[in-house]
Amino acid sequence: MSLKYTEDHEWLKIEGDVATVGITHHAQDALGDVVFVELPEVGRHYAQKDAAGVVESVKAAADVYMPVSGEVLEVNEALREDPSLANSDPQGAGWFFRIRLSEPAQAGALMDEAAYTAFSAG
Repeated sequence: MSLKYTEDHEWLKIEGDVATVGITHHAQDALGDVVFVELPEVGRHYAQKDAAGVVESVKAAADVYMPVSGEVLEVNEALREDPSLANSDPQGAGWFFRIRLSEPAQAGALMDEAAYTAFSAG
């Protein structure tokens, strides 16, 4: 298992050729209370950096970008029912979607936890 981060404040947990994707603690702190989440379509293929969803909070709306190219395998239906999971457990129960990586090498260019911590502090 490998944990990676993007400059758009998404995280992905990679297990084999499947990655679970969500927003980081930093992102949910900046957004405030999440009130709505639009999730991508299961079965659809997205290219890296494509907008794959939307997260809306009491403060703002933000796109959720595809951190790597791949096909959406599953979305977190619990998040539709309770968008606040993105605040209370963003890197656990508040995950957004799972994808099958079509270009696994793209993940190598993403940040590890130490690099992301330094990036988000700056």
